[in-house]
Amino acid sequence: MAGRFDADGHVFENEAEIFEYLEPPYRGRRELINRSMFPAMDDWNRTALSVAGDYAEGSAARRKDGRGNEKGTPEQWLGVLDDAGIESTVLYPTRGLGFGRVREVDWSIVLAKAYNSWLAEHFLQASPRLNGVALLPVLEPAEAAKELRRAVTELGMVGAILVAGGRRPYGDPFYYPIYETAQELDTVLAVHAGGPGNRLDMLSRAIEARCLGHPTSLMIEMTSMMFSGVFDRFPSLRFSFMEGGVAWALFTMERMQEAYEQWSVQAPDLKREPREHLTSGRIFFHCELEEEILPYAVQRLGDHVLLYASDYPHLPPARVLKTLAACEARTDLSAETKQRILGDNGRRWYGLPQPSPALVSP
Repeated sequence: MAGRFDADGHVFENEAEIFEYLEPPYRGRRELINRSMFPAMDDWNRTALSVAGDYAEGSAARRKDGRGNEKGTPEQWLGVLDDAGIESTVLYPTRGLGFGRVREVDWSIVLAKAYNSWLAEHFLQASPRLNGVALLPVLEPAEAAKELRRAVTELGMVGAILVAGGRRPYGDPFYYPIYETAQELDTVLAVHAGGPGNRLDMLSRAIEARCLGHPTSLMIEMTSMMFSGVFDRFPSLRFSFMEGGVAWALFTMERMQEAYEQWSVQAPDLKREPREHLTSGRIFFHCELEEEILPYAVQRLGDHVLLYASDYPHLPPARVLKTLAACEARTDLSAETKQRILGDNGRRWYGLPQPSPALVSP
C-alpha cells in the first residue's frame, strides 16, 4: 500500500530543552525544573504500576532504550517511519497531555509557547516528514488564538490540540476566539484524550479507570460541543477526536440523536441533527486498526473520516508493525477503505499534500 500516514504520534518532552525557550519572568529560573513543568494527567503513578506489573508503560516509564539512548528522537522517528512504510507523522505531546490541569494563566501562556517553539526547532526542522500540533493556553482564549496563529503561520504547525478534560467543556462560548481563528486560518483542532477528564476518581484500580477514561473524556467534549452548537457556528472548521478508538462515537451518536429528538428545546443553537453533523465529513475520528466494530463504523460514519494513529513511542516499533500487518490482513475491510484509513484521510484532514508515488510500504 502506498503512502501510509500517521495522524497521531507522540514526542517525549525534554523539559531541560523546553526550559531554554521560556520567556520572562520565568526565563533562567532554574528552580522551575526541580519538578515537572507539566502537571500529571491524573493521580495514578504509571511508572509504579509498570514496575509492579513488569510491563512497559509507554507514556511514562522507560523513556530510554537498553543502551541508555532517549526514545522517540527525530532520528528514531524517521527510522520507524521507514520500517513501517509511513510517509510522515503528526506529533502530539506526552506530558503536555496534562496541560489541561495547569491553573496559572500567565504560566500556561509561556509554557505553551516554549513547548511549541521547542517542538518546531527540535522535530519539525529535522525533517519535513515530522509535523506537529500546537499546545494552546486555553485558560486565556485571546492568547490561545494568538499562539495558534503563530504556530501555524510562523512555526509551520498543521493544527492544534485541545486536551480533553479541562476546566470548561469545549462547547463553552468561552473558547470561540480559538475556533474563529482556526476557521480563519483553515487549520484543524484535535480534541485529544488526556487530562483530568480521562480518569474516573471513584474507581480504586487503574485498570478500571484506564478502560473507561479516554472514550468517556471524548464523549463529554463531543456532547458539549454538539448541543452548544459549535459545529453549526463554525461550519468550515475541521475537528477530530483522538485516541479513544471509534466505538464510543457510534454509541454517543445514538445517545445524542435520541436526546435531540426529545429535548431539542434545550439546544437552540444546534441547527442540524447530531447524526447529520457526525456524517458530514468534517468531523474525524481516530480508530484502532484492530477494532472489531470498525466495519460498522465504516457503514455508519463513512470510511472517509477515520484516522490511523501509530501512538509511537508510547507503543514500541514492533507493536506498530504488528498492528499495521493485522489491518492489511483483515478481510472485512476493502482495499480502498484501508487506503483511506491508513493514508488518505489523515493527509486530507490536516491539509497536507498527497504522498510521493515512490513511497510504497513493505
